[in-house]
Amino acid sequence: MNDSISSSPIAFRPAQAEPRLIPPLDVGGFTPLSTTDWPGQLAAVVFVQGCPWRCHYCHNPSLQPRQTGCGRDTQAWGQVLGTLQQRQGLLDGVVFSGGEPTLDAALAPAMREVRALGFQVGLHTAGLYPQRLASVLPLVDWVALDIKTEFEDYKAITSVPRSGEPVRESLALVLASGKAHELRTTWHPDLIAEATLMHMARMLKAAGAQHWVLQGYRATPVTEATLGSGERTPPDELVAKLRHIGPALSVR
Repeated sequence: MNDSISSSPIAFRPAQAEPRLIPPLDVGGFTPLSTTDWPGQLAAVVFVQGCPWRCHYCHNPSLQPRQTGCGRDTQAWGQVLGTLQQRQGLLDGVVFSGGEPTLDAALAPAMREVRALGFQVGLHTAGLYPQRLASVLPLVDWVALDIKTEFEDYKAITSVPRSGEPVRESLALVLASGKAHELRTTWHPDLIAEATLMHMARMLKAAGAQHWVLQGYRATPVTEATLGSGERTPPDELVAKLRHIGPALSVR
């Protein structure tokens, strides 16, 4: 799952929807207004259901299972569009988050529908599916890409072997696209060492990254058993070192 820390999404009840060749976006939740998911923009956030990774600090584990058949609410996307129609002129954009939104084949059609309503489109992704990311980048105005650790070490966080390789490709796609973006890393001292962060800072700067965000760990009832309760904030000395050798860095 991507590392966005957002307000809790709103669950949906079934509503009418038109049949379509591609099943509608599998919506796991919806936040009608957020000031934090797209910096500088007033945005709604659509949470797409499903993610094959099991990151230790996942903030929305309820979005991990992919819904199919009777477990899936195929009318939820129609409800989202109805709400967005009522908010034309009040919001700047719509962010597709998750879960992992690029998992869903309906992501591109959903983005086109949002653009047709006059909204800008933002994307939160962990970079799992570079080919699908490449297909939707032309529809995106801004993208936040998770860089969880060094690519060779991804399994330690995602529990999935070789999961860093598609992210390497996704990073190259985002940087080559020229799209406004931020790269995000969640920091916890038990999961990512200082030396690893230093290597990442040099790698991102060499790749041409312009904006890197270091996010502190925030405990959830699911994560606190293994990673502890409360928050973990990157020390000032560490942040200063990273700013000296890497791309422009923000801390959240």
